[in-house]
Amino acid sequence: MDFRISRATPNDAEVLTAIAVSAKRIWNYPEAWIQHWLPQLTISVEYISANEIWVMKDEEIPIAFYALNQDEGSYELDHLWVLPEYIGKGIGKQLLRHAIERCKLLNISVLKIYADPNAESFYEKMGAKKIGEHHSDLFGEDRVLPIMVIKV
Repeated sequence: MDFRISRATPNDAEVLTAIAVSAKRIWNYPEAWIQHWLPQLTISVEYISANEIWVMKDEEIPIAFYALNQDEGSYELDHLWVLPEYIGKGIGKQLLRHAIERCKLLNISVLKIYADPNAESFYEKMGAKKIGEHHSDLFGEDRVLPIMVIKV
C-alpha cells in the first residue's frame, strides 16, 4: 500500500463527500439523521477553495481526508473521515498528526474539535481534552457532541 497525503483540489469534492457519508454511516445512525447531515457532510468546490483540506490516497484512490477551518479567530478540525474499509489501519492517526503539523506551520496553538460521540475516545487517545459539550435537537432527541481541544 502506498499512502500519500496531498492538498485536496476542487476535483476531489465529490469523492470527499462520498468518503464523509460512507464513514458517518459506520455508526449505524438512522437514515433520516444521515439525510439531515448531508449538507454538513457535503464537500463543495467552494469549501475546498476556502479551507485547508488534505486527502490521503492509496495509490491514486482517495481513502480519507481532513479539513481545517478558521472560525471566529480559532481553528477547528471541521472534518476527519476514513473510508470504512481502511478504519483500524492507523489512517486517522496519520491524518490527525498531519493536521497538528499543519497547525504548527500556521502558528495555530489550539485546534478545536466538535467530535462525533463515537470518535471521542479516538481523539482522547490522540491527546485531545474535552472542554465542553454542544447540545442540539435532532428529531426530538438531545444530541450531545463533545467539544475537545488539542494544544499544538
